[in-house]
Amino acid sequence: MGDWLRSTAAELADALAAGETTSVEVTRAYLDRIAAVDPAVHAFLHVDADGALAQAAASDERRAAGTLLSPLDGVPIAVKDVLTTAGLPTTCGSRILEGWVPPYDATVVRRLREAGLPILGKTNMDEFAMGSSTEHSAYGPTHNPWDLDRIPGGSGGGSAAAVAAFEAPLAIGTDTGGSIRQPGAVTGTVGVKPTYGGVSRYGLVALANSLDQAGPVTRTVLDAALLHEVIGGHDPLDSTSIDQPLPALVEAARQGATGDLSGLRIGVVTELSATGGQGGWQSGVMSRFQESVDLLVEAGAEVVEVSCPTFVHALATYYLILPAEASSNLAKFDAMRYGLRVWPEEGASAEDVMRATRDAGFGDEVKRRIILGTYALSSGYYDAYYGQAQKVRTLIARDFDAAFEKADVLVSPTAPTTAFRLGEKLDDPIAMYLNDLATIPANLAGVPGISVPSGLADEDGLPTGFQVLAPALADDRLYRVGAALEAALTARWGGPLLDRAPALEGGAA
Repeated sequence: MGDWLRSTAAELADALAAGETTSVEVTRAYLDRIAAVDPAVHAFLHVDADGALAQAAASDERRAAGTLLSPLDGVPIAVKDVLTTAGLPTTCGSRILEGWVPPYDATVVRRLREAGLPILGKTNMDEFAMGSSTEHSAYGPTHNPWDLDRIPGGSGGGSAAAVAAFEAPLAIGTDTGGSIRQPGAVTGTVGVKPTYGGVSRYGLVALANSLDQAGPVTRTVLDAALLHEVIGGHDPLDSTSIDQPLPALVEAARQGATGDLSGLRIGVVTELSATGGQGGWQSGVMSRFQESVDLLVEAGAEVVEVSCPTFVHALATYYLILPAEASSNLAKFDAMRYGLRVWPEEGASAEDVMRATRDAGFGDEVKRRIILGTYALSSGYYDAYYGQAQKVRTLIARDFDAAFEKADVLVSPTAPTTAFRLGEKLDDPIAMYLNDLATIPANLAGVPGISVPSGLADEDGLPTGFQVLAPALADDRLYRVGAALEAALTARWGGPLLDRAPALEGGAA
């Protein structure tokens, strides 16, 4: 059983194909693992054991009949609780949606089912994806498997922690300002934000429509490529979906794993580092970053320094655009149609019920961003705040265009620090927001990014992440560079980084 828990998704697919195991056996192993360690980790909000085993049994029947649906048919997966799942609760980590069971699947979920991946359950998250630590979930925080007193990143800390704790071989996250990549960095997992529009947003409960993007959370770059090819591609149900085929992602990952990056230009972004960016960069993070850059040079890449001056304004820009869109999106939670309904007193008006419901149903961080967004969109302030932020967003996209004329990909640390302690930044929203310093620019411009584990920081022995950014629609470059770095680092470490994670109480890691 332990061997299957340690296996990558690609290895599991090979083992299933060779008849060495069954999907039911693998799925049951992961369900047992969840039962053993999730009380300590709290990666899941809902576990669908019966449904997952039924889907696994159906996969085994297809395999016996020779009618497989995809290369990952039979490999189980966890799904962030912001994606609608027919017949399973979707709460978005909020009390206002407690108990809501959608009547339809998000396109990403439908594609997982059509590819034959058993869904283990729904993972914890910051409420409506607002946060960088998964401490803003109405159902309690998720804990980092490397140190249970520390955060697993956010908003998709549940998905990252599930993969890092060997509770799932694969997971789906969503990334609005770094919510796949930053949790990947602090948990030692691989996280990918695809090109905006490259993966359908239909059925993804919106935080900020122009920024949200679903993507893979995995243990290896190849696994991420395999999952990306399952969920990606055009969807007529999403008006922002790009109507063209995905690049050959798996092929790019396999090519990168050979370790040859000859002719590739890698741009180190001055503004996303301790030398040219904003403060707070941990020395251990920067040391692992520089070591990773050196390994890419050894693989044949050419390194150039690039400057993107407007990136220093990305954080402020993001925290005007996101709250404005969130304020609009969350207006629909009004107690009139679905979700929580609070009656403050007998004979209360509809407005009184809305007010009481939103007060009880939304947490502090959600209320904070609704207030900020509503203010930014209000009469007399729209042009001064939201309008100006959109202009800076255009300048950030232009900086990306200029940088990609000099380099094929851009690189930086994924997050400025390793995982901080639970509660350490809850009372300081600005300090919390700074965790997304390096990841936000990609969302504002719509370009793809990947975070690959780059080692352990000297100060605390916790994981660090290496971010690679590529031009829009060039997601294959992420996989080529990410796989090359992963291969070099794994050879140096003598095995995967997650093999060095401490064992969790309640089950051997």
